[in-house]
Amino acid sequence: MTRYTPSRNYLTAGVAAFVLALVSAWFAYQWTPSVVPTFLFLLTSSFLIYLAARPPIEIHPAVLKIGARTIRWADIRTVDRTGWISPLVVFLTVSGKKRVMVVYPGDLESSKALLRHLRRCALDATIDGIPYREFWGEPSAEPLDSVRPSVRRQKPMKSPRYPILRPEDEAEVERLYQRLKTVGRLDQRSDEN
Repeated sequence: MTRYTPSRNYLTAGVAAFVLALVSAWFAYQWTPSVVPTFLFLLTSSFLIYLAARPPIEIHPAVLKIGARTIRWADIRTVDRTGWISPLVVFLTVSGKKRVMVVYPGDLESSKALLRHLRRCALDATIDGIPYREFWGEPSAEPLDSVRPSVRRQKPMKSPRYPILRPEDEAEVERLYQRLKTVGRLDQRSDEN
């Protein structure tokens, strides 16, 4: 089991934004336009605290647990990544066409690790629109004819042979090889000992 918990940085940043909202609210008594930053700090603070309060995500061999919710890997049909990496936002389509949004507020490395786990464990899913085996570079389980009947299975092409030596050099190598086979050595020494 692997457990991914939210980063504490989100809670720290949320509390800091709330303190700045309080300071900005105090200034709002003196100068009315500072209500705008107060509202923005409150909005930011609530979003960051919401992210910090997200439940941990656990990766088990048979299931994905998001807090109290359990999803079997076999039930996941698609894993669609959004543009968000940190915090990581991924949409899972579970059997029955139900979409689940997974939000993981972690650091960049653990977000990438979680995304890799989600992609690796969902064996029956398409990953960003690409079938699992094709995404990971594995050969397809079904024959090519059943996927696209119009495409016929072709014999693999032989790799081309490129000449390494010139024809004169090839002749010299062949002559030396024949001499080596008959005499046993290439030098001109005589066997007089």
